[in-house]
Amino acid sequence: MSRSDTELLARLQRAAFDYFTEYVNPANGLVRDTSRPDSPASIAVVGFALASYPVGVERGWMTREDAATRTLTALRFFRASPQGSEPDATGYKGFYYHFLDMTTGRRVWHCELSPIDTALLVAGVLTASAYFDEDSKDECEIRHLAEVLYRRIDWRWAQNEESPVSQGWKPECGFLHYGWEGYNEAAVLYVLAAGSPTHPVSKDSFLAWTLTYQWENLYGHDFLYAGPLFVHQFSHAFIDFRGIRDRFMREKRSDYFQNTIEAIAVQQEYARRNPLELVGYDASCFGISAGEGPSGYMARAIPYGPDDGTISPSATLSCVPFTPDVAVSATRAMIDRYPSIACQWRLPSGFNATKAWISPGWFGLDQGIVVLMIENHRSELIWNLFKRCPHIERGLRRSGFRGGWLA
Repeated sequence: MSRSDTELLARLQRAAFDYFTEYVNPANGLVRDTSRPDSPASIAVVGFALASYPVGVERGWMTREDAATRTLTALRFFRASPQGSEPDATGYKGFYYHFLDMTTGRRVWHCELSPIDTALLVAGVLTASAYFDEDSKDECEIRHLAEVLYRRIDWRWAQNEESPVSQGWKPECGFLHYGWEGYNEAAVLYVLAAGSPTHPVSKDSFLAWTLTYQWENLYGHDFLYAGPLFVHQFSHAFIDFRGIRDRFMREKRSDYFQNTIEAIAVQQEYARRNPLELVGYDASCFGISAGEGPSGYMARAIPYGPDDGTISPSATLSCVPFTPDVAVSATRAMIDRYPSIACQWRLPSGFNATKAWISPGWFGLDQGIVVLMIENHRSELIWNLFKRCPHIERGLRRSGFRGGWLA
């Protein structure tokens, strides 16, 4: 990778990181879902922020003391926030509602109690716990609160007496009528749920999840199918899947990291073929994922759709740990072709060349995945921190993973 490529990554990473210092409530550590003034907090975005603060320290963008203070503020908030079945609580059974009021920290929009967003929050909490390993009062408290928050999550309850973990629960109607089935971003959820020392899911939960997988051959690539690109990335922001295999991947003689490489190749080939004849699509302009488009926020997918011509440039850039040259060259090509997508060097949720449209403002999840994936490419910091957490190793082993760094 050339010096100019390295400089481009550094600039994009720093711009993405600054989202978490610009759109945070310093009183409670909550971070906005989007940069729009009326946006509530997203608990998953808080998780990405907590994992990003160590990156900021290592890159010299903030002091360790500042990062520890920000982390401790958020952890204290979640520890003290109201847990109960009331409709305006912050959480229940150790889980948290998807969206919270930025000031009060209470549930908004009648949203669901979200296992996947809680998992992404806790992934950030455990990353912070591994990083802040000094004997100072604040760093000791960070590690203590991280254990408290993780141990009180009742993952078994979220199974609702069935193998798949439910996608959510609401006090008004109970569990949602669908679970986490089919390959998706929930790998980190199932690993965290299996690794719990207090309320783990049943032993066969990860295996049961893999029985709902869909293995396909597309454009000459055999891989575990999921249509949106982010699905192949989010769990990888925290877990280094290189060389470790569960039973499913052992049978396929692959691993989840290699699977993402195949998914990227499929994305590129789809964009090159451009079956819907959309403007701008080619091998250097790909990245069909979840994000905002001209008709709203949706999970776009290939090759079966939906696809309205919207590209998620953060998903393209976040391919960098898997296919560095492809990710950087494609990101550079898109910025050169459409300079307005790199306003302040911070990438939008989506842009649609067919309709000459760019998403206004920024989304926290997009910025978080950019920070973490670029850092994993540059130093493997997040992967290495997560490996130091005994709960993660336990969760992977209980889920049937063997080999690689687990050996």
